[in-house]
Amino acid sequence: MTTIRGRVYVLGDNIDTDQIIPAEYLNLVPTIAEEYRKLGSYALAGLARTPDQPPFVPPGTMATPYTIIVAGKNFGCGSSREHAPVALGAAGTRAVVAESFARIFFRNCVATGELYPCETPVRLVDGFRTNEEALLDLEANTVTNLTTGVVHKLRPLGDAGPVIAAGGLFAYARQTGMIAAPAATGKVGDAGPAAGPDD
Repeated sequence: MTTIRGRVYVLGDNIDTDQIIPAEYLNLVPTIAEEYRKLGSYALAGLARTPDQPPFVPPGTMATPYTIIVAGKNFGCGSSREHAPVALGAAGTRAVVAESFARIFFRNCVATGELYPCETPVRLVDGFRTNEEALLDLEANTVTNLTTGVVHKLRPLGDAGPVIAAGGLFAYARQTGMIAAPAATGKVGDAGPAAGPDD
């Protein structure tokens, strides 16, 4: 996928992982489908919203209407919880466009394949308003405000792009032959789920 289109949610500087997914929800296991969706429903639950700021995930729903987050500096700072990009991805967000990212958050985006962390060389939080439509072109390294028509240049994702597109580090490693794909059930050497110690 080279383009992502959708509604924008605008945030400021220093959005930390406690705001993205509060610690009380870290017991949810992303590999369990039901808990993955539930994790998405709590995305940005720790955000102290301004009176005019809509909730990121509307009450009573499991997903966000916002495909792209536009933020300021140091997005994803704080603890190194992998749940932060996973929660945003589970909610339905595909990308975060920010002036800078906490390094561990950026790495977790790449490792999980949940989000495209796109860096902008200029401050964009004043160039977008929440609920405006945007088009992110990952090949051209641009984000366009479809409401105003203004096109903004982004820094290239580089080697991180293909890893995220593959679905994360392990998926990319399997796709490129760096590691073998898991053996299919029922093949030689696979004892199967009912196998015991005497099998």
